[in-house]
Parts: sequence; structure tokens; C-alpha cells
Amino acid sequence: MSASTRIAILTFDGFNELDSFIALGLLNRLLPHGFSAELCGPGHAVTSMNGVTVQLQRPLEWANEAEVVLFGSGIYTRAIAENSALLDRLQLDPLRQLIGSQCSGALLLARLGLLGEHPVCTDTITKPWVIEAGARVLDNEPFHAHGAIATAGGCLAAQYLATWVMLKRANEAAAREGLHYAAPVGEKAAYVDRLIAVVKPFLD
Repeated sequence: MSASTRIAILTFDGFNELDSFIALGLLNRLLPHGFSAELCGPGHAVTSMNGVTVQLQRPLEWANEAEVVLFGSGIYTRAIAENSALLDRLQLDPLRQLIGSQCSGALLLARLGLLGEHPVCTDTITKPWVIEAGARVLDNEPFHAHGAIATAGGCLAAQYLATWVMLKRANEAAAREGLHYAAPVGEKAAYVDRLIAVVKPFLD
């Protein structure tokens, strides 16, 4: 078994189900390789943008010790970005953690000072807020990464974040195995090849 990879999927009230659940489902396909992805956030439960209430598996501060931290998006992200008392509970470190964001999650990375001068991917609604926070947004790319920081834009781009974590923390063979199971029947090889091809240029 590979070294343990604890993955905190930060999930707040108003969250987008696709962001959190796609990453959760795909990454836990690599349980035999030491992966363990869990929903993490403030409080005991959160309710999604479509009214689905789920119990959180870990408290917010658990993200500080996880090997991987992924920020999902949601309808209240802008308010969360202004909540200093909440964000101050996060002490993330790209020197020892992989950190990624989905759509409006990029705004939280910006507020935490994690984006630096590198371009980011986000959704069209969040784009002006991320620009206002000082980041440069890529208009026509679903995924971008530099070192230990990755961003994805568009709900279904969660698959790219998951693929990136698999390739960075395991290996290509393990990533292909995990992704192959979830890929559509009749399209599996092409689907997995596409995911790998998008993410691989961003690996160190």
C-alpha cells in the first residue's frame, strides 16, 4: 500500500453537489492505494444549493493536517471569503499539502493568499470576484496547476482535480485504474486518456 493520503474536501452550506461528490467518489476509488477522502467543514452538517443535507465527516481544522485539501464551490462562497474568523481557522501550507479549488473555491484560495501570480481557472460567475481579488483568470481552460496549487472551472471539471491528485499522490497506473471504473461504458479508454492528457502537462 502507498503512503497514506488524507484528502479534505472543504464543503460549506450552499455547496455544489457535483464539486464535492465527484471528487469524493473518484478519489476514494484509490482506497487500496492509501487514499481517504472525506467531507470537511464547519459544524456537523451542511445543506447544498439544491437542498440536500449531508453530515460532515471531519471538522474544518482537519484540513490543516490533511495531505490534500480541495475547496468545493457554492452559492455562499463570496460571503465565506469575507468571513475572516472562519478562514483564519485554516492554516494551509503548499510546501507539505496539495491544494486545489473548484469554481468559486478559487476565491477562497485568493483570500488565503495561496494563488500567488499564477493564472487560475474558475466559473464565469466567480470570474469578476477572483479578478477583483487580484488573480488572472484563464477563460478557455478547464484546469490549471502550478506546483502544489490547482484550480478547475466548471462543475464537471472536478474530474480533473481528482485526476491531478491521483497522479501526484499515487501514479498513472493507479489513476487509470480508479478512473476507468467510473468512466462511461463504451468510452472508458478514450475518457481516461482524455483526463490524463489534460492534467499530465501540469505535473512536475
